[in-house]
Amino acid sequence: MKLYEFAFTRSIRARWTLQELGVDFEPIIVNMRAGEHRSPQFLAINPAAKLPALVDGDLVLTESAAIVLYLAEKYRKFLPPDPRGRAEVNRWLLFTVTELEQPLWRIAKNTNLYPQAQRLAADIPLASQDFRAMADIAEKHMQGRKFVVGDDVTVADFVLAYTLDWANEVKLLDRCPQLVAYMERMYARPKAPKRIAQLRAALAS
Repeated sequence: MKLYEFAFTRSIRARWTLQELGVDFEPIIVNMRAGEHRSPQFLAINPAAKLPALVDGDLVLTESAAIVLYLAEKYRKFLPPDPRGRAEVNRWLLFTVTELEQPLWRIAKNTNLYPQAQRLAADIPLASQDFRAMADIAEKHMQGRKFVVGDDVTVADFVLAYTLDWANEVKLLDRCPQLVAYMERMYARPKAPKRIAQLRAALAS
């Protein structure tokens, strides 16, 4: 099994799941800063030029949420056994990648990913507002909860915790003490990956 990844990208979600599962895998670094994600070799794996990508035998899988669900299904771990529980996991996975991640992407693109001339500074406060409104929903949901769904950790937690760390980097969790505490608990797990700030620092050194 091969995981194509780079530093603090959403590939952390796939790595986190693999580490928690204790599955052997070959990490392959695709240096996005050097443009390796747009090389013909990587485009043959993911034409969208995005990370992560998982190769398991003849299966080539992209999209971090799809990857973590596939791994959970394959190894029968980190998913509830009942349909209702799995529906809740899917609900919070989709909530995370649509309602929370989407405004974070807008901030990232208009801060440093788009060429300077194409950045829309006015969209950053709007995206921040959108994120905060959805984070308030997650904050309320996490009151009295240890995990997103049920009493055990699921792949929804790995995806959400990483996304919250991303939000923390742009200082959008200041009114969400439940989410901050939850994120810290998740990253305190023995098999949790490194935090975004640690990975950024390693790249800069």
